[in-house]
Amino acid sequence: METVTRADIAGMICEEIGLSRKDAGDILDMVIDEIKGELIAGRDVKISTFGSFLLKHKNARVGRNPKTGVEAEITPRTVISFRPSQGLKNAVNKKKAANSGK
Repeated sequence: METVTRADIAGMICEEIGLSRKDAGDILDMVIDEIKGELIAGRDVKISTFGSFLLKHKNARVGRNPKTGVEAEITPRTVISFRPSQGLKNAVNKKKAANSGK
């Protein structure tokens, strides 16, 4: 399985739209910064046909170190989860089904 990087995505934008690599990278950075800013502000981000970035608030709790058994307090925190849209799930599953038939 291969990983796609920020530079790969900027390159794809560059080829598809015909922008310079720098301009494509700047646009990608602006989109990422906008998503990050909304999450920092405490708002969920929904991109239709792609998915949603959701903030989940976790309360403080007592945990246990699995190696030593020592109890430790786990502080309250906010975590980010991603929930893909049904369209994205279907597209990924169709691609996997097509590849498994080889």
